[in-house]
Amino acid sequence: MQLPIAQSSIGRSASSAVAGLDQSADRLAVTPSPLPPPLLGHFPYAQAPAASLAAIVSDGSIKLRQPAATRFVEMVKAANAQGIALRPISGFRSLSEQEHIFFDVKAERGQQVHQRAAVSAPPGYSEHHTGYAIDIGDGANPATDLQQSFQNTAAFRWLQQNAPRYGFEMSFPRNNPQGVSYEPWHWRFVGDRTSLETFYRARSQPRSQP
Repeated sequence: MQLPIAQSSIGRSASSAVAGLDQSADRLAVTPSPLPPPLLGHFPYAQAPAASLAAIVSDGSIKLRQPAATRFVEMVKAANAQGIALRPISGFRSLSEQEHIFFDVKAERGQQVHQRAAVSAPPGYSEHHTGYAIDIGDGANPATDLQQSFQNTAAFRWLQQNAPRYGFEMSFPRNNPQGVSYEPWHWRFVGDRTSLETFYRARSQPRSQP
């Protein structure tokens, strides 16, 4: 007659042990670390793995992540068919390349840090690190490369009307909430889940009013 009592005791002990383990697990559970804050108006981005990149020009000097590269090439072909020459200027950029641009090139121009940040991201905070961002020019108007006057080109007008079909959007329109200077040449790919997640923080900022 003692066996049922023993089983009952074992059951209670097991339940207590499980409850204890649950409580321990709760105490040991790691709370996700908050994402790093923006720096000078720019969000942090990880550098894309080299294996994830694909060339979009014949000499291999400009690369994007594979999904973005595929869609960009398709977009260029579609534009060419309509007499528009979309010319890639800069795609993926490593941390060291961005460091050179931000600290060396901008310093040579006599720009202060906040002035630099308005036109170029600090290393570790550039969309170009992701392999999803690209600077685009008009092959028929190279003088407008990386200039706000690019907005007056046929290439820009074509992008405004057609880029979303290929998963691209302008990163820094006028009065953007990040406070970055208007960059009509700078576009990012948001055509798949990974790219959308990458730019979620930037895309969820409330738009500023003119």
